[in-house]
Amino acid sequence: MVEKEESRGKKLQKELALPQKSAWERLEGDTREKVFAFAEGYKTFLSRAKTEREAVRAALEAARGRGFVSLADLPPGRGLNPGSRFYLEWRGKVLLMGIMGTADLAEGIRLVGAHVDAPRLDLKPMPLYEKDGLAMFKTHYYGGIKKYQWTALPLALHGVIMLRDGRRVEVVIGEDSADPIFTVSDLLPHLAKEQMKKNMEEALSGDDLNLVVGSIPYPGEDDLKDKIRLAILQLLNERYGLVEEDLITAELELVPAGPARDLGFDRSLVGGYGQDDRVCGYTALQAILDLEVPRHTALVLLVDKEEIGSTGNTGAHSRLLEYAITELASRVGTTSIVHVGRIMANSQAISADVTAGVDPTYENVFDMHNASRLGYGVVLNKYSGSRGKYDANDASAEFMGRLRDIFNQNQVIWQSGEMGKVDAGGGGTIAKFLAYFGLDVADCGPALLSMHAPLEIASKVDIYMAYRAYKAFLAS
Repeated sequence: MVEKEESRGKKLQKELALPQKSAWERLEGDTREKVFAFAEGYKTFLSRAKTEREAVRAALEAARGRGFVSLADLPPGRGLNPGSRFYLEWRGKVLLMGIMGTADLAEGIRLVGAHVDAPRLDLKPMPLYEKDGLAMFKTHYYGGIKKYQWTALPLALHGVIMLRDGRRVEVVIGEDSADPIFTVSDLLPHLAKEQMKKNMEEALSGDDLNLVVGSIPYPGEDDLKDKIRLAILQLLNERYGLVEEDLITAELELVPAGPARDLGFDRSLVGGYGQDDRVCGYTALQAILDLEVPRHTALVLLVDKEEIGSTGNTGAHSRLLEYAITELASRVGTTSIVHVGRIMANSQAISADVTAGVDPTYENVFDMHNASRLGYGVVLNKYSGSRGKYDANDASAEFMGRLRDIFNQNQVIWQSGEMGKVDAGGGGTIAKFLAYFGLDVADCGPALLSMHAPLEIASKVDIYMAYRAYKAFLAS
């Protein structure tokens, strides 16, 4: 049979137009099997790393297991050669991992930065009270949440308590099937007539997010006040040795209980809490673990506090990157301001963060010509921000072109995208804080559905392509 000759128009379309095709249809060889295998490790990490501390701890264990050593243990001017693997940890909430390259540090580094904090409910400093036959905890939400999504949901308590005697106690309650869970109660629809008249933002206030924690009174003494509250304090004292004052010096976080799961009949998606931005934290971690000796020194930085503006001494808005580069430079013989500045000015970075994927139910908030789709590859964003690019890092054409070339040369399936329609809203990343030091920076990460919800959705093929993208960039 004679094959029909391809029309001139179809030839031109292939040559000139950007293909819009699912990444699943573009996979070659055994890549599909690699995609699914990679997702298994990711789900384990996501289920284990429910807080920024837990994410850093899991990453640090993996790094140590692959030969990374603490930079703080190496004397200045000694111990770093091409291929040397090192890390720096800050306050249990930030981790920098690196591999020395063959090029001089002054030629710049390759950095992938992600954040490992996620929206949640934190306990207030004095959380425990009793009312109407129940013991309750007061919470203060962290990050941008839809408050109604956090009611009538099984929650687990994770965190750290500093006791009066100086001991540090770690808490995880609600993840094991034998553990109790906690929840924020909701108003029944039978009595919610007035509540249902309110808009979604006003229907529930931050001070309505109160946690049910118990109901049995302290026995035998009728003249005691708040006996249920006392009984809960007694339980906490018996189990953890704490008194109420210790709650003031604690970091206790409420997160959705339970593991990450496959989602969909075909198991092509991952459903789980905290994928913004632990999906990028994990893929960046695996990229540097699997990296051979690079030309430029390669760094992966996992930071805290992005969801509240990257503030504090564990957020990207601090000077921790400058400190890290200075520490690194001191190990190769110089700490001069000029030299450190030159390193950063010649460096390039990916701000590894997620973006909004098109939700078929809510297409109206997306510019469909510039929207990201789940299953179409990792998303390369020139800028983020909101409305008139406010609070954005706007990557240069030169750097975007370089990233495109790196991805295309390394079989990374990628797509372009924006958060949504120009005036619909927007969001920021750590990109602008990395760029503050003079680095070329662009945003790159998977698209999600239900971002900032207790359960977020990502495509396994996009997750794998994020890993490939970060690894190719670090090796460049």
